[in-house]
Amino acid sequence: MTALACGLFYASQAQENSIKEYNNYDFVSGEKVLFEDHFSSDPKGEFATHWNLKSGQAVVNDIADKTALLLTAGNYAKVSPLLKNENYLADSFSVEFDFYVPGYPVLLFLKAKDKDSRAINFGYRVNTNNFQNELSENYPEGRDADFKKKWHHAAVAYKNGQIKCYVDQYRILVIPQCGFSPQSILLGGIGSKESPICFSNVKIAQGGGMNMLGKILTDGKFITHSITFDVNKASIRPESMGFLNQLVKFLQENASVKLEIDGYTDSDGDDAANLKLSNDRSDAVKQRLVMLGIDASRLTTKGFGKTNPVADNATLEGKANNRRVELIRK
Repeated sequence: MTALACGLFYASQAQENSIKEYNNYDFVSGEKVLFEDHFSSDPKGEFATHWNLKSGQAVVNDIADKTALLLTAGNYAKVSPLLKNENYLADSFSVEFDFYVPGYPVLLFLKAKDKDSRAINFGYRVNTNNFQNELSENYPEGRDADFKKKWHHAAVAYKNGQIKCYVDQYRILVIPQCGFSPQSILLGGIGSKESPICFSNVKIAQGGGMNMLGKILTDGKFITHSITFDVNKASIRPESMGFLNQLVKFLQENASVKLEIDGYTDSDGDDAANLKLSNDRSDAVKQRLVMLGIDASRLTTKGFGKTNPVADNATLEGKANNRRVELIRK
C-alpha cells in the first residue's frame, strides 16, 4: 500500500469510527444562530472582541492546537457574549462549546431575568449548581485523570423547562424541570494562569431540539445550521451527527425523496476559495450520508460560495447564519 493510499485508509477508518461513536447521538442545535465565535479573528494575547468581561481576567491564546478564550484569574471568572438584546434566549434554544480541562470544570451560567444565575458544571462530572434540584452524573468513560487535558464538546438543549446536557457523544444529564426560564448565558469558572478555564467554538441558537425536516415535504426546502465544519475546512464536526441521524431516518422513511445538498459560506475570504469550500462541504455531507446507508443516486450536490446570503455579512451572527447547508427536494 502506498503512503497516500495508507493515509486515505486511516482517514476513512477514523471517519467510520467517528460515525459509530455518534450512532445514538440525538442532540440537534437550533436553526437560527444568535451567536457564534471561534476566536480565529482575535489577536493572540488580547481579550476577545465579541465578549464582555464580567469578572476575573481572560485572554485569547492557543492551547492544545486550538485557539481559545482562556480565563486566567478569578473565582469565579465570568464572560458573556455581546448581543444587542440583553435577554436573547427563548422557550427553546441550544448552547454549544468546546472545552479543555487542565484543572477546574467550565461553568455554563444560565441567567434568568432579574434573578441570580444557576450553573451547570462541565468536566468529568456534570452537575447542577443552585438549581431547585441538584443533579449530577459522571462521564461514562475512564477516570477524571483520563478526561483532563483533552478537548471535549459540550451541548445543552433547553425546551419548555427541560434541559439536556451532552459531553462528546454522550447525553450525560437530563434536568426534567429546571424551575426557571433562562434569558442569557455566561461562561466561567475558577481560573488561573497555571490552570485556566479554556473554551472555543461557542454557538448559541434558537429552537434547539426541533425536528423541522417535514418542511422538505411541504416546502421542498430546508435550511440547516446543524451540520457544522472545522474552520475553513470541509471536515464535518462529529456533533453534526445528531442532525444527520435524523436526516437519515427521514430519508429511510421517505424512500421516494431525492435531495440536492447546497453549500454556502459567508463573505470572508476569496470568492473562488469560498466557492470551492462550499462545493467540498456539500460533497462531504453526501459522502457522510452514503456512509450511513443512503443510496448515492438519491443525492446531488452544489456549492454557491457567498452568494444568496440570508443575513447581513457585516455582523458575527449574520455570517454564522450564512454559513449553511440547504436541502432541496428534487
